[in-house]
Amino acid sequence: MSDVADINTEQKSGRGLGRILLPLGLALVLGGAGFASTWLGFWSPMSLLAPHADKPAAQEALPAVVFVDIPQIVLTLAGPRAQTLVMTVKIETDQAHQAEVDYLTPRLLDAFNSFLADVDASAFEKRGILDIVRDELATRAVFVLGKEAFTDLLITEFRIQ
Repeated sequence: MSDVADINTEQKSGRGLGRILLPLGLALVLGGAGFASTWLGFWSPMSLLAPHADKPAAQEALPAVVFVDIPQIVLTLAGPRAQTLVMTVKIETDQAHQAEVDYLTPRLLDAFNSFLADVDASAFEKRGILDIVRDELATRAVFVLGKEAFTDLLITEFRIQ
């Protein structure tokens, strides 16, 4: 019976040593990997403590965006009820084409009004009409201004009274 007790004590002592060596070995390997990565120059512990400087050069590289206001569109919708569509639009362009967009604003208003007048009044009650109107107005803006002058179209007000 004493032989069985000796075997159990020997197994327990071996298991305890493995539990201690495994975390120590992992800590040693991770510490060595951290030292090697800093020695090779992949990262620096001092860079983590240093304050981060803003990069103004990246901000200067962005193109200057200009939003050109288009006069408010007020349109009476045809239908059994008297409804009025009120819409405000802005054209996104760059500074080089701002004068061209300002100059062609009457032509843009004509293209926008002719499209909106042809839309059935019941269509404005449907879901997703704003996306359809935006896409159609953007298509007409590209037709009037050209692809170089036109970046995007923003609808800032859309009301049906």
